[in-house]
Amino acid sequence: MKAIIYCRVSTNKDTQETSLKRQEEELIQLANQYQFEIDSIIKEQASGYDFEREGILQVLERIKDPQVQALLIQDETRLGRGNAKIALLHCIIKEGIKLYSISHSGELELSESDSMVLKIVSMVEEYQRKLHNVKIKRGMKRAVEQGYKPEKNLKNLGGSSGRDKIEVPIEQIIRLRKNDLTFAEIAATLRGFGYNISKATVHRRYQEYTELQDE
Repeated sequence: MKAIIYCRVSTNKDTQETSLKRQEEELIQLANQYQFEIDSIIKEQASGYDFEREGILQVLERIKDPQVQALLIQDETRLGRGNAKIALLHCIIKEGIKLYSISHSGELELSESDSMVLKIVSMVEEYQRKLHNVKIKRGMKRAVEQGYKPEKNLKNLGGSSGRDKIEVPIEQIIRLRKNDLTFAEIAATLRGFGYNISKATVHRRYQEYTELQDE
């Protein structure tokens, strides 16, 4: 299981360097304790109220990799403070990433108030997602009525050797990705259309498409 280590201190003072180094050392020990393979170590010196942090943006990018399954932090305040912390917790949890902290000597336990807020946010987002999926389904239905055949969208990359690829509408994956849906959300949307597909498969097909485009 791969994990990301994230360390943060609030200021650029030289005295904070020691704290940053200590966080890194303790989190490496935590990773070893739970037998995590360290994917990357991200460190930064910035205010927790600041949402535009290079380090945390790197974290949000890396957790989209299906092989990354955990994030290790000193405590939840290292992610952020106030509303920034709640927003970041929501982004991380909805990607299916497990949080481990030094303060809890293992998997992070959210406070009752944070859990309540996250549940409310998730409920609102779920209804927004359902509405979005209804719009997609409506558009797909119209397209099919006009002769669109989604089963013909996938080109069998790699020839006939090995296991047959799961048929997926690659055009829809690209379109949904451009609409800022996560790979998990895209997989859930496609399953609603009857495609037996996982987040990992969606991610793999998307990578294959982008690599072909680069060529």
